[in-house]
Amino acid sequence: MEREIEDLRAENAAVREQLKTLVDTVNKLQRRLDGEPATVARESPRPTAPPTQPLTATPLVAQSAISTPAIKPAQTASSQTPAANAALNTPPAVTPLTSTSGQPESVPAPERNDNRYRDGIVIAESSEDAKVPFLLKFQDNTQIRYLNTLDSNGSFTDHLGVTHDVHQRDDITVNRAMFIFNGYIFDPRAIYSFTVWTSAGAASLVIAGNIGWRFNKAFTFTGGYTGVPGSRSLVATFPFFTSTDRSMADNFFRPGFTQGVWASGEPVKGLNYLAFLGNGLNTLSITANKIDTNLLFSGSVWWEPLGAYGPPGKSRNMYDDYFSSKKVRIRLGTAFTRSRENRFSDLDQSSPENTSIYNSDGVQAFATGAFAPGVTLQDATYKMWAADFGVKWNGLAVNGQYFMRWLNDFVADGPLPLQSTFDQGGEFSASYFVKPKKVMPYVRTSWVHGQFGNSYEYGAGVKWFYVPTERLWFQTEVFRVERAPYSGAFTPYTAGMTGWVPMIQALLAF
Repeated sequence: MEREIEDLRAENAAVREQLKTLVDTVNKLQRRLDGEPATVARESPRPTAPPTQPLTATPLVAQSAISTPAIKPAQTASSQTPAANAALNTPPAVTPLTSTSGQPESVPAPERNDNRYRDGIVIAESSEDAKVPFLLKFQDNTQIRYLNTLDSNGSFTDHLGVTHDVHQRDDITVNRAMFIFNGYIFDPRAIYSFTVWTSAGAASLVIAGNIGWRFNKAFTFTGGYTGVPGSRSLVATFPFFTSTDRSMADNFFRPGFTQGVWASGEPVKGLNYLAFLGNGLNTLSITANKIDTNLLFSGSVWWEPLGAYGPPGKSRNMYDDYFSSKKVRIRLGTAFTRSRENRFSDLDQSSPENTSIYNSDGVQAFATGAFAPGVTLQDATYKMWAADFGVKWNGLAVNGQYFMRWLNDFVADGPLPLQSTFDQGGEFSASYFVKPKKVMPYVRTSWVHGQFGNSYEYGAGVKWFYVPTERLWFQTEVFRVERAPYSGAFTPYTAGMTGWVPMIQALLAF
């Protein structure tokens, strides 16, 4: 409301300036119609002034979409000649007045507010009665990050006693850049989205698209690329987490991104769902001829019993309480995912292409020797259940999530010492705006208790929103990690790392 009031005040000031400019222009035109130069006051006419030029010889007869019927001087002038009517319908922004010297006089252009930003930049939009209705919007997520993991140990030992190197980092990267074009075409219910996703840290480029049909608020059906909704961080929350990056536990347990079809909606006020059927846990870089014939199922349901967890728009599900409502808001959610996973690579290759599953000791589940020396896992069934909660009030936000994951039905090229594994863990964060909509310190932690080892992390940081929006911020954080069970080039984690990690980053998400 404060932002809307400020906008209205600014618009009113702009309108007053425009009206003042129009009145001055009309007075000058009136003097010209009376045979006086436009730059000379009525009380002191110059006897040597040239005769009034015909109005049709000047640019004053240009047609315009702006008229001024509410201004009395304009009405007086327009009642005299048709030429005056045309002149008075000309906006100051495109009407150069001619002085007695023949030089054009400058008239200030009125300020314009096209309202082209609506949860993204509106590039093109048809009129309401257009034969072919369409909307094209542009959105962007760009993350610049400095990451330092030099305090970490240089190696770690897995549960079989094998030593592995720990990759250390000290770099500045454009960690994520996402360019999103979306809208509707032919019918407001025919929605589409086209995304270009890049990560300099991972040296990857993904071009993804989807199309759908919005039947009503309760049911939208879509097909294409998306995040598998097995974790809260994959249900329209990125990048509005407490920390800009997902937690260690979330990265370890969660599914990834793939192609599929999904249904979503809000059948009852405050109750939301997303049901997904797709190719696998993470197939963005896997060609179609390598993807197996097993489909993944994932579903997420969340309830907001005391009202929306955030205002409408891209930041609708953000973890922070940027808007500092005096009303308590609650989110309760749960998700389940099941997928039969394949290695996607020949058994004689030590490095699998399917890198979505890690064991709790930091070794990829499909890597040769992950479960037994010299033995390679070919197929496994992944099942994961997650439950999350969130509370917001007056600038305070508390969020958490609990995970359980099962791997079983193993198929390998040799004997394995076990037929299944079970891992569990969680994450927790708390934040508070010490200066509303400006400065927000936070603390966070996550942990993994697994079949082959335990891991944990804890840290603190500060977000600074240096312009009046939740879509642009600067952030600094330091955290301690103990035996990270996961590696990801665009995450701050490397398998086996133990030590302190500082990060500095800026993020734009409009």
